[in-house]
Amino acid sequence: MLIKKLLFMLCLLICSVAGYSQTDIDAIMMSKNNFCTGFMYTHNSWDHYWEGTFKRDNQNLGTVSSQMIGVMGNYGLRDNLNLLFALPYISTKASMGTLAGQKGLQDLSLTVKWMPVEKKWGKGDFSLYALGALSAPTTHYVADYLPLSIGMGSKTAMVRLMLDYQVKHFFVTGSAAYIFRDRVTIDRPSYYTTELHNSNQVDLPNMTNYNLRTGYRSATWIAEAVLDIAHTQGGFDITKNNMPFLSNQMNAARAGANVKYTFSSVEGLSLIGNAMFTLSGRNVGQTSSVGAGVFYIFDFNKKKK
Repeated sequence: MLIKKLLFMLCLLICSVAGYSQTDIDAIMMSKNNFCTGFMYTHNSWDHYWEGTFKRDNQNLGTVSSQMIGVMGNYGLRDNLNLLFALPYISTKASMGTLAGQKGLQDLSLTVKWMPVEKKWGKGDFSLYALGALSAPTTHYVADYLPLSIGMGSKTAMVRLMLDYQVKHFFVTGSAAYIFRDRVTIDRPSYYTTELHNSNQVDLPNMTNYNLRTGYRSATWIAEAVLDIAHTQGGFDITKNNMPFLSNQMNAARAGANVKYTFSSVEGLSLIGNAMFTLSGRNVGQTSSVGAGVFYIFDFNKKKK
């Protein structure tokens, strides 16, 4: 009990300065009055990118990389209703050129995850999920500084529908989401896209996201392959030899894998690892990403003596 209290106090302390969210698109729910939290580290890098559909490198940038460190949280309001939060700390840099990297807290996000349907279907278990999320910047970071800004600086709202089917230990999960993005205020009186805009207000195109994952799931191990596709609903291409802009069309198809191990000797403790690679894109970097984290579940249900 003493170790549990010390860990919980430490997690609360870290939550006050940094955070990161458990993925909202796995078909796993936190039980009522259980709180899952943990530390996550992710490293992303790319040295080639798509300028429109043209793939190239840029000696003025070299390799662009970013690091994220933070804490996630997921609380079970009910067995079929969860509340998640995220607040990552991000730093960026380029290996060549004169552009300085950025660092700081990014966007706070809150997600409600609801499982209205869970039933036997054929030889397996079928479940349906509905998710809603809001996010907003927590600091006045410079968004108009791509590709080295730490975020887009936009308030967003997201709705997602997710389906999961599991037979014994093997599963398939698919989801689709629509992301609404608010306009962004930049620190200049005008800008050029495909025409001149005499304004400091930039309208960001909304986005769609599709995610498919399949693999093995048990009480001890989860191992899954992931395909993720993101599309902006509009926008324009990066102009030749120019910097990216907030309202560019940004499309990406990524593939990767996630692994989670839950200890049997320490109840509630788990380790995770993941890797993703960008297969194709438009106005984005061909990013390689690796991450690792440690998580613990606190059970606030009243225990019998």
